[in-house]
Amino acid sequence: MDELTGKRLVILGLARQGKALALFAAKSGATVVISDLRAPEQLESSITSLNGLGIEFVFGKHPMSLLEGTDILAISGGVPADLPLVKAAYSQGITITNDSQEFIRRTPATCIGITGSAGKTTTTALTGVMGQAAGRKTWIGGNIGRPLIAELQEIKPGDLVVQELSSFQLEIWQHSPPIAAVLNITPNHLDRHKTMPVYSNAKANILRYQDMNGIAVLSADDPGAIALVPTVQGRLRLFSIEREVNDGAFVREGKIWLRTKSSADTAICSLDSVRLRGKHNLLNVCAAVTLADSVDIPVRAIVEAIHAFEGVEHRLELVATINGVQYVNDSIATAPERALAAIDSFVEPLILLAGGKDKNMVWDQWVDQVNERIKHVFLFGDLAETLSARLADSKRQGKKLVPQSQAITLANAVEMAADMAEPGDVVLLAPGGTSFDNYPDFAARGKHFRKLVKGIVQADT
Repeated sequence: MDELTGKRLVILGLARQGKALALFAAKSGATVVISDLRAPEQLESSITSLNGLGIEFVFGKHPMSLLEGTDILAISGGVPADLPLVKAAYSQGITITNDSQEFIRRTPATCIGITGSAGKTTTTALTGVMGQAAGRKTWIGGNIGRPLIAELQEIKPGDLVVQELSSFQLEIWQHSPPIAAVLNITPNHLDRHKTMPVYSNAKANILRYQDMNGIAVLSADDPGAIALVPTVQGRLRLFSIEREVNDGAFVREGKIWLRTKSSADTAICSLDSVRLRGKHNLLNVCAAVTLADSVDIPVRAIVEAIHAFEGVEHRLELVATINGVQYVNDSIATAPERALAAIDSFVEPLILLAGGKDKNMVWDQWVDQVNERIKHVFLFGDLAETLSARLADSKRQGKKLVPQSQAITLANAVEMAADMAEPGDVVLLAPGGTSFDNYPDFAARGKHFRKLVKGIVQADT
């Protein structure tokens, strides 16, 4: 019998997370109610997939009456935790949860949780590949892929789980995975969290509920991550590309090394054998090495995975080389810091495609670096006019001014960049803003970029 058996569970949001939890809870004997602000005709396929389970649906609003007789309220990642209904649930003592927390409370497998403002998906995917290279059944999910609670019945005690976790998921958590990493904490999602302390506090939940047997993996190079050291309950491990660490992975003399308190330094691989671009990706590799070692993945499997891993789509993804011009998709760059990391990954002349939708971010450093480093910037989406004005303001301050064009849409930007680009250039999609002005998510924007680049290839043949 599961803890949900006989309980009334209300789920806010019928996206993939809410649907997976509803399916699990209904099969566990819970009374399930799903509330979504959208109209039923927009959710037809999701509703159909839950037919026959006795689930009640409420559409178009989240009425307070949902809380009557409710034991547990689950909020999907896209649902703000400060909704009036959620606040009322807290005040009434109703348990607040989400699918990822319910999974981690139940999984019999060793679980690694990974969070950070950037690099989560790459580190999660690479750590998972390391587990697979060691021959362990490895489940990769959470904020990426299929919600893991949908796989719970198939997961065995000897398996390995690698779970990406966002601040949206973590902000309500009261349970931490036994092995947890915070890659970095830089300004992000401030449209939702409002302040950096609130955002950092949400991230800290991945560590806060560990016990003395837990392992916390933090970046020694990131002030936001290292500031969480006082939260660590158990073993602290670090990773760095700037200095040696006492327990973890680091870079020295052109190689990645692994050090533990009980053994001599082990050379993992040369930096040249890492197939990912950029210093930020070297940090991701060092994080993955430390995490894999923390769950006893042998060095041979760690090395094999690093040599084979080519990255994750929409993250510095080389889409095509056309007439000597590289077209690179970094649609995941949904914050200025991510875009700067992408820019820093290249020595070639760069034509930048930037824009999207803002989320109350600070653009000062982005403006300085774009003016200094970029050959030409094409601005698109809701941010186009704002960024254009910010860049132009540099001229009044006597600074170098990057040539810029407002392209309106991504399609316009790609077309204009292709006309301008010369052999040896890189056309880089690193927007700096979210996709929500014109796309449902960054992946849809990245896929559109691929399609647009494919159109250039067809036009040239």
